[in-house]
Amino acid sequence: MAPPARTAPDLRQDAERLHAAVSQLVRLYQFRDRDTICCHDISITQCHALEALVERGPLRSQALAAALMLDKSTTTRVVDALVRKGYVERRADPDDARAHALTVTAPGRRLYRRINEALIDQQVEVLRDLEPGIRDGATEVIRRLTRAAQSRLGAGGAVCTPLAADAPSCCD
Repeated sequence: MAPPARTAPDLRQDAERLHAAVSQLVRLYQFRDRDTICCHDISITQCHALEALVERGPLRSQALAAALMLDKSTTTRVVDALVRKGYVERRADPDDARAHALTVTAPGRRLYRRINEALIDQQVEVLRDLEPGIRDGATEVIRRLTRAAQSRLGAGGAVCTPLAADAPSCCD
């Protein structure tokens, strides 16, 4: 027998508790990431770009901007810094001679592995005292929440809403 459907007030309270929990977790992880990543002389955004290029292979700047959810000019600044540091190269795109593909260099891959290992080591400590079923369940819940948020964004859902009925939208 299925559990009874949640009422609107219950759903609102659940959403408020989820918002508070996720906000606190994100803040903690931002500090953790900053402290772990920035000691390697790259920013968190540069690390995210490096990660996207390692995981997805060579990308054009526009595809990287979409993956990072950044505008093209910000992505260009991020990539320029990674190129200056020797972690990324711009190569001629094999499908379009006018375009460039962004590729991770060997030093960039080594740096990404070092940072990723340090972050995973920290996750081991977070999970150490949790039972395997709880670890699996937590990971599954986070994956489902991520998919739900992605589908909202992918469906053209606004990521910002005005604070008051007569306030302009931040997306205008």
